[in-house]
Amino acid sequence: MQLHTNLRPKSVLLSTKTPKTLVPLSNISSLLNPISHSPHPSKPSSSSSPWFSILRTAIANTDLPLGKRAHALILTSGQCPDHFLINNLITMYAKCRSLAYARHLFDKSPERDLVTWNAILAAYAQSGRYLVENAQEGLGIFRRLRESVVFTSRHTLASVLKLCLMSGRVWVSEAVHGYAVKIGLEWDVFVTSNLVNVYCKLRRVKEARALFDGMVERDVVVWNTMLKAYVEMGLKEEALALFSEFHRSGLGPDSVSVRCVLGGIRKVDSDEGKRHMEEVQAYAAKLGEFVTNVDDEAYPPSYCDPSTDSDVFLWNKTLSKYIRASENWAAVECFRNMIRSKVGYDSVTLVIILSAIVGTNNLEVGKQIHVAALKSGLDSVLLVANGLINMYSKARCVQFAIEVFNHMKEVDLVSWNSMISCCAQSGSGEESVNLFIGLLRDGLRPDQFTIASILRASSSLQEGLHLSKQVHVHAIKTGIAADRFVSTALVDVYSRSGKMEEAEALLENKVKFNLASWNALMFGYIKSNDSHRALQLMRRIHNGGNSVDEITLATVAKATSCLVALVPGKQIHAHIIKTGYSKDLYVNSSILDMYIKCGDMGSAHTVFNDIPSPDDVAWTTLISGCLENGDEGRSVSIYHQMRQSGVLPDEYTLATLVKAASCLTALEQGKQIHADAIKLECSSDPYVATSLVDMYAKCGNIEEAYHLFRRMDVGSIVLWNAMLVGLAQHGDAEEALNLFRVMKFRNIVPDRVTFIGVLSACSHSGLVSEAYEHFSSMQRDYDIEPEIEHYSCLVDALGRAGRVQEAEKLIASMPFEASASMYRALLGACRVQRDTETGKRVAEQLLAIEPSDSSAYVLISNMNAAANQWDAVNNARQMMKVNNVKKEPGFSWIDVKNKIHLFLVDDKSHPEADSIYDKLEDLMKRISEEGYVPDTEFVLADVEEEEKERALYYHSERLAIAYGLISTPSSAIIRVIKNLRVCGDCHNAIKYISKISQREIVVRDANRFHRFKNGSCSCGDYW
Repeated sequence: MQLHTNLRPKSVLLSTKTPKTLVPLSNISSLLNPISHSPHPSKPSSSSSPWFSILRTAIANTDLPLGKRAHALILTSGQCPDHFLINNLITMYAKCRSLAYARHLFDKSPERDLVTWNAILAAYAQSGRYLVENAQEGLGIFRRLRESVVFTSRHTLASVLKLCLMSGRVWVSEAVHGYAVKIGLEWDVFVTSNLVNVYCKLRRVKEARALFDGMVERDVVVWNTMLKAYVEMGLKEEALALFSEFHRSGLGPDSVSVRCVLGGIRKVDSDEGKRHMEEVQAYAAKLGEFVTNVDDEAYPPSYCDPSTDSDVFLWNKTLSKYIRASENWAAVECFRNMIRSKVGYDSVTLVIILSAIVGTNNLEVGKQIHVAALKSGLDSVLLVANGLINMYSKARCVQFAIEVFNHMKEVDLVSWNSMISCCAQSGSGEESVNLFIGLLRDGLRPDQFTIASILRASSSLQEGLHLSKQVHVHAIKTGIAADRFVSTALVDVYSRSGKMEEAEALLENKVKFNLASWNALMFGYIKSNDSHRALQLMRRIHNGGNSVDEITLATVAKATSCLVALVPGKQIHAHIIKTGYSKDLYVNSSILDMYIKCGDMGSAHTVFNDIPSPDDVAWTTLISGCLENGDEGRSVSIYHQMRQSGVLPDEYTLATLVKAASCLTALEQGKQIHADAIKLECSSDPYVATSLVDMYAKCGNIEEAYHLFRRMDVGSIVLWNAMLVGLAQHGDAEEALNLFRVMKFRNIVPDRVTFIGVLSACSHSGLVSEAYEHFSSMQRDYDIEPEIEHYSCLVDALGRAGRVQEAEKLIASMPFEASASMYRALLGACRVQRDTETGKRVAEQLLAIEPSDSSAYVLISNMNAAANQWDAVNNARQMMKVNNVKKEPGFSWIDVKNKIHLFLVDDKSHPEADSIYDKLEDLMKRISEEGYVPDTEFVLADVEEEEKERALYYHSERLAIAYGLISTPSSAIIRVIKNLRVCGDCHNAIKYISKISQREIVVRDANRFHRFKNGSCSCGDYW
């Protein structure tokens, strides 16, 4: 008998060019309608009778005495039993093998419906095998049934076919078969399966196979029935070919199938038969059947001839034992010894060893096995090829898996499923969809693993929800929507798409608790910003007495993180300890993140220290947590501990560390992290590169930031924004605006952050008209609504240009309330322009928003001091005391050899204070000789002029610069950071210092960067 294989159609070869849409699947409206076998509805009956539960118990336990007592009580109670009770009594006697009582009840029954007839036929069918007399009586009842007006059903024929088998008469079975055809039940799965079984048992294999081939749906039982018939009749070739077809069907043979074939076939002569036999043996190895009683049958005596391959069998058996013991490396070494012994190997060997490679996750060894398969020609064996696809899939080597798949001459459902899953897990959703289409066109029927994989793939696509709904309909139509893998995937895909009502409906319709589905729904709530519902779901799981796993606990911990709910988070932590998951790395990482998000860094460090072997995720979480909670210095220290522990950082770790260095303005540490990124080949990662550009810019090294930016060929708007904002902070408006033009030329669409950088660049360079033009362009050209930050930049530009009244009007015209920072900037501009009246109005507005803002009082005081209004200065300071407002002290710091040195005004606490002051005195003397004249207007105190000059000398930035000059090489750039705006006199003095010392000095104040070189500043004295 010629059996067809699923040959690869040329149209489904994988390529990089894939269609964007999926061919629509079958509509749900095409589902089959339920078939009614009787146009005459039976009389309604009720199961509310008190005897019903007793009878069902007797039936379930095959308890004849209990059933008889119930029957007696029914009779003595005076109640006239309706046909519902009679049917249950007949069924009870049938199940208890009491045919005589069942027949008596049947004969006495006044009304008989189809259930009555089916019950008595079942009683005869269950009365005992091969009792010809009972079979004849039962068939006689069936003839009476046919003469009545009652229509028969599939359950009727099931019992009748058993009676046919009991009678041992083929012609009777053929007659019933003809009746099934007549009433339209020939291709009913239930009936056809019974017909196949009857024909097989009566050794009519040809008729059985004809029915078998015509079946639309076949389960494992009917496949095994056909296999057993072939084996018992000695049709070895047919049995092996059928097993091969069974395997390719995607349903998958079970251990019964394997034992039937290997236990019943001793020797095969044809090459085709031997190939099929190897396939069965390989499949047996995959099922682990070497450790069952198939061990002695898998290779019958004829296969254990020393002159043939008995040694291979023994080696394979040993390999299989290693796999079952999870000793994968031992299996690999065993295979190497097998090769050294020159025993040879077969397809079974390769299937086993490929399974071991998956366990080791060693791609290089896997490639060597692939080479061995190619050299031996065994790569064409279906199971070997599937093993190779699985190995490459688990190693995330999609291209290699595709190569194997495309060169397969023969594929089965396992092949398709492996490839669909491989592409889905690697993020190639479109490729998975194309494979799914190819599977359907190849005539195969998707199983639960296919549907689950394609649903996972669709969740990554833009139109994934539409596709998922089509797949959902297909799953309903094929009857696998209730499968736990499929239902979980459906809950997951709807949850990820924000369709929580659909996800909830799927979960509520499930009778049996499925933790994976609940986990998916919980994750969906979190993604939908409804973490409270996620906690409620956890409460339901707990109250229902259901067990949880590490995914549940990690997910609910994330819910508490999102809510910043420390108390529930601690309760979850306690539950984790109680349930024994406290050492699980995945769970601990989530708890660690929860404490960090809630700001409890003490508990976070405790949790981290209790992790036996933290991985890169745990280390990165702690490093990021320190950064989020303002402890940047500790984050760098933890990184050094991470490197000492031998754990390598990933791109996210490095990007986080670079950000920490940026916050600390620690250029040297930033450079070291950059060096690590280069060594680990992570420097070209877009996130790391963007962080590096931002770090170099914020640490004052704009040249290195620009150099790194130019080397990156990335179209990410985030990277361009980092560079543009960096140039703006350094006051290089020309280059910033030029970069903006290049950005537009490359069709990189600007966003709100881009325009903050552009407007800031205009502000720092006095380009007011350009600032207005770009402000208008936001809405006109890019449909970006100006936000408070954009207005702040425009107000700052107007204020710096001396147009304070215009800035005040702009604030009044805004569609929202002004921010404190906006008023603060305008108040500073009023001070510079000596516009005391406007300054007072702005100060009132600022204090109305932030009554405790010290800068408002200080700026008012400074304006009055500049105007020599000392009474007003004293009043402002008195108001600060009354309102308990503390002035933020000015301080500066410098990073020398990875150590921060901080200075206050007139600070003498530094260990090298004497040397610092000697150097500063020398500098003041030398710059005075160069023409420096102290501007005592910046000494806001009513003291003598000479005292004012001395007060200017010891500002914190000058002390930091003096220390930099005595502690760094003459070629090094001095970089100083100040928390407040640099005063005008210090700005002038530092220009002179850069000239006489021939050193480049970079000062970053609260507003921008100042680059001093050869007596001039990059700001052009405009800041």
